[in-house]
Amino acid sequence: MTAVAAAALAIGTATACEGDDKGMSEGKPAKTSAAPSDPATDASPPSESTAPPVPEKPSSGKTLTKAELTKAALVSGEVAGFDVTPMQGGEGPGTEKSDKPACEPLAAVINGAPEPAAAATLYRTAVDSTEEGEETQTVVTLILTSHADGGAQQVITSLRTAVDACAGGFTTHGGDGVSTYSEAKKLPTPKAGDESIAYQVTGAVEGDKVPLVFYVVRRGASLVTFYTANFIDETTPEVPSELIRKQSGKLP
Repeated sequence: MTAVAAAALAIGTATACEGDDKGMSEGKPAKTSAAPSDPATDASPPSESTAPPVPEKPSSGKTLTKAELTKAALVSGEVAGFDVTPMQGGEGPGTEKSDKPACEPLAAVINGAPEPAAAATLYRTAVDSTEEGEETQTVVTLILTSHADGGAQQVITSLRTAVDACAGGFTTHGGDGVSTYSEAKKLPTPKAGDESIAYQVTGAVEGDKVPLVFYVVRRGASLVTFYTANFIDETTPEVPSELIRKQSGKLP
């Protein structure tokens, strides 16, 4: 099991629905996010912050080191109600490989290792402490990566292409077995960073559909992948807009 999965399982075992399909547990947060306002499975855009948005300063364009990513990562208290902690269980990426080459960019993000490979990577977990004990407590995995030679732009471009190419679904093979994803679809794109993409990949556990949602924001040569899932029902989960805005804005 990867670090991304291990951290979410440690936080969300009491409410997550963990299945026998071990492939589904690799590289994914096994925790539901806050329920969106739209009850349909189509996603609504992240809710707007009550505070007026502050324009981001131009990015440095620098390929950051891990120490610099650590300095740029959110900490507890910077987003009201959210506790932010280092990833539990280490930082090992997943090993899932897609059966379709066109879908490999999606599998790479599921693994917690966007491609092209990053020069530096940092994992964090953000939990809404005001929802403690609720079945739909918001838990978001943050993956900060810095890329050289235009790699960050390539990640966004490849994901846009892959979501369209893999709309009908795909399967992956990893160390723990086979995972099946029935669809991929784009979601409303957050207004943050230099460019961004939001999309859903629908997996399955014990026959139930599991929406896995990703918001990927580029700022200069760095990316932040915001990653959440809903193991309670088929409703598309959300990542709070303030979390996206604050984290992307902290990148130099």
